[in-house]
Amino acid sequence: MDYVSALLPPVVMAVFFIGLVRVIVKTQGGAAKAKEDAAVDAALARTEGGRPAAGGTPTDA
Repeated sequence: MDYVSALLPPVVMAVFFIGLVRVIVKTQGGAAKAKEDAAVDAALARTEGGRPAAGGTPTDA
């Protein structure tokens, strides 16, 4: 009976993990996808906008 109590937690965690992955996959895309993509693109543009170009010199040096 010890083997059941030893295997139960990993099995339960695996079931919840598979469920989480399925929810994530199912919620990708949809009506809000374009809005989310635009928000990510804007955030990336803001963070990359403050960096100097590759091989360039910093502007505040």
